[in-house]
This record gives sequence, C-alpha cells and structure tokens, in this order.
Amino acid sequence: MAEVLPELLGPMNTTGLPSSISTSSNRLKLRIVRFVSTQPSPRSGAIPRVAPHSVSRITSGTAGPSCATIRSPDGGEERRVAGIGRRVLGSTGIEVAELGLGAMDTPTSKEGPATFQAALELGIDFVDTAREYSGSEFLIGEEVRARGSKDFVVASKTFSHNIDGSQRDVDRSMAMLGVDKIDVYQLHDISTPEAWDEVMGEDGALEGLQIAQYRGLIGHIGISTHSLDVARLAIESGAFETIMLEYSAYFTETAPLIDLAAERNIAVIVMRPLGGSGRTSSMRTRMADGYDGPLTAPNLLRYVLSNPAVSVAIPGARFPSRIEENVAAARAFEPMDEGEMRELEEEAGRYYY
Repeated sequence: MAEVLPELLGPMNTTGLPSSISTSSNRLKLRIVRFVSTQPSPRSGAIPRVAPHSVSRITSGTAGPSCATIRSPDGGEERRVAGIGRRVLGSTGIEVAELGLGAMDTPTSKEGPATFQAALELGIDFVDTAREYSGSEFLIGEEVRARGSKDFVVASKTFSHNIDGSQRDVDRSMAMLGVDKIDVYQLHDISTPEAWDEVMGEDGALEGLQIAQYRGLIGHIGISTHSLDVARLAIESGAFETIMLEYSAYFTETAPLIDLAAERNIAVIVMRPLGGSGRTSSMRTRMADGYDGPLTAPNLLRYVLSNPAVSVAIPGARFPSRIEENVAAARAFEPMDEGEMRELEEEAGRYYY
C-alpha cells in the first residue's frame, strides 16, 4: 500500500495529506485510497452526461470576453453581462450573475421547464438545487441534455449526515443532472448542534464530500443553514468555500455573518431574498389591493444586492413571468444608500409575521 499512496494521492502537504484536502487526520487519506481504488466510476450510469462546462474565472490581467469586471464595493469599474452585474463566488474564483435561481419549487409548475429556460436565456447562470427538491435536478438535467452542454453553474446539496450517504447523493445528483462534475456541492440545512457534530465528525458527510472532491466529482464544498450559531461555526471552521444563508429586509440577523464570511473569502449565497414564498404572495396581494409603498419585489432584491458581501441572490420562481420580473430588477439595479435600506427594513417590520 505504501508504494501506491503517492500515485493515488499526489503531492502531499506538511501533514502528509494531499494539499487539496483540509483535515488533520490520516483517516481521510486512507479512505480516499479505498474509495478511489475500489469504487466503480459513476460515469457508467445509463443517463448520458456532458462534459463539465468551462467556468469563467477572475484572473489577473485583462478580462476575456466571458470574464467580466466585477462590481466593486469601493465604487470601482463594473461591466454587466446580459445587463446583470457579475460577482465572484469567494475563493472558488467562479464568476456568476449576481441574480441566480433557487430551483426548489420550479418543477412544481407545469411551466417549470419554460421557467428554467427563461432564466438561462435572460442571463441567469447560477442555479441551486438539492437531492431533496423533488424533480429539480431532473428538470435541470433535461435542459442540459437537450442543449448538449452546460454553460451555467450548478450547486446541489445532500441531506445525508454520513460519509456513505453524502457520496451516494453526489453520484445520484450527477446522474440526474447529466454531468461528470458538479460545480458546488453543499451540506443541506445543517441547523442544529447535533447535525453539525454529525456531519463534521468521523464518518460524517463532510468526509464524503471531501472524497468526492478529490475524485474530481465536485468542484467546491459548501453548506446551507438556518442557524446563526451553526453559520458562525461553519465560517470559522475553514472547511467550506460557500455558505447559504437567509437574508432580506425581513431578516437582517445574518448581516454580521455575511460580513464575516466575506472577510474569509467565503461565497455567500442568499436564500429567500424576497422574504420567502409566503411573504412574497402576501406582498403581491397587497399590491393588487392598491399598496404603493416601498415593500416590493424589486426593492427587496435591490436591498440584498446592495450588500457587497453577498455573492449571489437566489429567489425561487415557478413561472417565466417571475424570472422576467427578477431579471428586470437586476438589470435596473443601483445600490441603496443606508437611509433607503433602513426605510425598507422598517416597512418590512410592519408586515413581518
């Protein structure tokens, strides 16, 4: 086995582990050897797959045609693609439109495929899905197979808390999405101390994702949570390149954590930027009844994007018309000043429930 390790594991860091694997234990190294040498490649699945797309990245020097200048917090130069500003997903280096799509509910509508197609056609190139989002990965995969290529970034998630389950979920996601590599794979809704201990401990789901990453099946590892305490642990752990948090004018408690993540160069993916489906429905009802205040979907999206520490906002959508509304707001985006943000927070507080 000693003779095989260098070939299987490649360059070692000072801990004796591959430099791409961040762990203090040799346990993961040995697990990688076992899985790489004994597991069949998931590429033999029955569903045809396409090669991973070439993700645009920000590099030193001149930006190429697909490498736009990114919005700068200090008011620096900005260039838009399809009229939507571009941002970088932290240390991943991946560049995406600052407006993405949360695809949890997209398949629940008969217009789901048209909704996803509209998102791509209008410039959205980051889509979030999960194993637990019934039909979501399949819907995305159908579009990938129809196009014959994938020119957008996909982030999926596993609800499993153990090493074997997380790897199985990666394989299943690849089959459903029809790809040979998934850009970002996240631990899903780790929102209690018990769940945190399970996924981070020995034989936990994080180890499974690290093995999948070393095998080249996923590009980057992230986490989603609804817990402020777990979010801080995740950011401070150094184990994740992306973190998904709720943040909106309705819910501002995560703002300090978003700043902390940005300081650590961790990408911040914002879920529920419009406050969630219930509040969005209520807002639309109020507007139909004549409400003409500032609490509107465009302003809520503008609020989130006004935080330069946010990497991408991912409102959900079930219909093409919602995509069109969100894209129009993103194209017209200009940052709010502090006074506007506080005003919207106060208005959201009046309708919070």
